[in-house]
Amino acid sequence: MTGTMKAAVLYGINDLRVEDRPIPELLGPDYCLVKIGACGICGSDIHFLRHGRIGEFVVETPMSLGHESAGTIVEVGDEVKGLIPGDRVAVEPGWACRKCEFCRSGRYNLCRDVVFLACPPYDGAFAEYLAWPADFLFKLPENVSLEEGAMIEPFSVGLHAARRAGIRGGDWVLVAGSGPIGLCAIQAAKANGATRIIVTDMVPSRLETARKLGATATINLAETDVEEAVADLTGGRGVDVVLECSGTSKAVISAVEVVKNGGMVQLVGNFMEEMPPIPIQRMVERELSVSGLFRYVNTYPASVDMIAAGVIDLKSLITHRFALDEAPDAMMWVDENKDKVIKGVIEP
Repeated sequence: MTGTMKAAVLYGINDLRVEDRPIPELLGPDYCLVKIGACGICGSDIHFLRHGRIGEFVVETPMSLGHESAGTIVEVGDEVKGLIPGDRVAVEPGWACRKCEFCRSGRYNLCRDVVFLACPPYDGAFAEYLAWPADFLFKLPENVSLEEGAMIEPFSVGLHAARRAGIRGGDWVLVAGSGPIGLCAIQAAKANGATRIIVTDMVPSRLETARKLGATATINLAETDVEEAVADLTGGRGVDVVLECSGTSKAVISAVEVVKNGGMVQLVGNFMEEMPPIPIQRMVERELSVSGLFRYVNTYPASVDMIAAGVIDLKSLITHRFALDEAPDAMMWVDENKDKVIKGVIEP
């Protein structure tokens, strides 16, 4: 397929432009061309827009943003099997070499050669078309919308976190932060068997959404001390697992105190601030497990099934929708109205 398409391209800090670009070519016989139908606005997209970098990932050349996407296949390579034009698919935004020790052991998210959408220097999916390997495209059933398909990406973070934390039936779980990832983590924890889920935040509307999605108790950090509240709720025992989704150092310190002796603190959020001293001796004395998490792995098939079966609700995460031409203003508006927005979606 030849011609041009529109894409939202980041040129520098606060400089996002919608412009014409060539429709991408299939880079191999195992690629498909996908017409993008929905792409979520992630906090990382906004961070790249506002700061031009996230840690070691620096925008040095013009790059389109967006990685939470789904669409419809319009062209397939000669070696693609199981997918045809017209199929609706969720796009897993990172593909790996499939040859290294991490890929071969099933932990391809740790591959040193991952190509990830909208992570410099790779273009993203705020565009009308995307060329992507078929191995990382997942067919959506008829009862799963493209918007829900796009939301599999943030849900995958929550699902991977619940799996790595080893959440089991009957566990008490605290989810720190009820942004999009936290709201996904609530549902993932519940699906993995957690029976009591405590959620913290400072935005009342987000805590209300958390309750609708499965939180059994909420704590407004602007009004209540989290350590005292968790002690009251658990009879002083503490929770089995903390899923730290806020990416704040204060939440990590609190997590060490509210988790039970021998419990698990699963780090989920990305930390944009310098970390103060962490109470490592407390971790040692209480024999806590602390686990890192990088994106997700092997989550898309299960996520598709969970949506189709009605086990999780990703529709309610989407609160605002924008056309591709509106992307520059939409990104600014979402950033300036965090308390009003759970998830904004670009729909080319």
